[in-house]
Amino acid sequence: MAERNVTPIRGRFSVTTVIIGLIVVAALVLLSTSFFMVDQSETAVVTTFGKVTGTKSAGLHFKLPFGIQRSYIVPTEIVHSEEFGFRTERADIRTQYDDSAVYNEESTMLTGDLNIVDVEWIIQYKIVDPVAWLFQMEDKYKTIRDISQSVLNMLIGDKAILSVLSPARTAIENDALSIMNENFTTYGVGIRVVSVKLQNIVAPQGVQAAFDDVNKAEQDMYRFINEGKEAYNKEMPRVDGEADRVVQIAEGYASERVNKAKGDVARFLAVYAEYVKAPEVTRERLYYEMMEDIFKDATGVDLVDSELGNFIPLKNLGSGSGVNP
Repeated sequence: MAERNVTPIRGRFSVTTVIIGLIVVAALVLLSTSFFMVDQSETAVVTTFGKVTGTKSAGLHFKLPFGIQRSYIVPTEIVHSEEFGFRTERADIRTQYDDSAVYNEESTMLTGDLNIVDVEWIIQYKIVDPVAWLFQMEDKYKTIRDISQSVLNMLIGDKAILSVLSPARTAIENDALSIMNENFTTYGVGIRVVSVKLQNIVAPQGVQAAFDDVNKAEQDMYRFINEGKEAYNKEMPRVDGEADRVVQIAEGYASERVNKAKGDVARFLAVYAEYVKAPEVTRERLYYEMMEDIFKDATGVDLVDSELGNFIPLKNLGSGSGVNP
């Protein structure tokens, strides 16, 4: 049998080696385009020939190779944020902000009483619809920022400046959260805002000192109100207790007078019943009882008859016992 001569390629590789190399490369391409990994904080959107055919959660997944199916990883469990009026250079224990730039086009707003304030705020959101997030809008980040600015400008424009600087902050944050989510749902952005935080609200630099004085006066007003409420809450229990004590004394006195009156009525009825039976005897006994009651505390007193003719043969009131002859 004649020997087959293998022609070397470039003097180094044979045809067999090249074929094996191509097979290995094809296998690697096949494997690399057939599997994809999804993290716990992510969701994968799978397309087949450019059409969305499903989503995948965390884990290792298979897809058709060579670009027939593609996977797009979306961080759906991560909280994203957008800053307005300022930028953070580095978030750490001590956050550093970029002070070299001014973002007046984002922060300067007009209040309802035609004053100007500089507002810095931040929104935090999560991606809840990865398909809409990937394919619904071309410039989703600009849409998010535009809608957020529009909503906050509207809310600030409905409030007076003194209200914006302090007491209405929480209400503005809550209203902004609700309205932003309604708008993002309407436009199909695929996100849900989880918080809106007003970082800093200040008056324009030219009148900052005057507004600081106003803000301080307003804080003093709330402090005095709180101190008054504290004194009121401290004093009211004592006053209520004193009022209850007076009421109880009055009720006790009223009860005593009523009982005494009832006793007097009962005694009078009993005496009247005896008087009906024996008028003369009862009248005389009542007279003696009255006289005894009148002179019970007197000393050195003798009773005489009405004509001063003789002593009444009664009790010697001076000695407290016996009969005066």
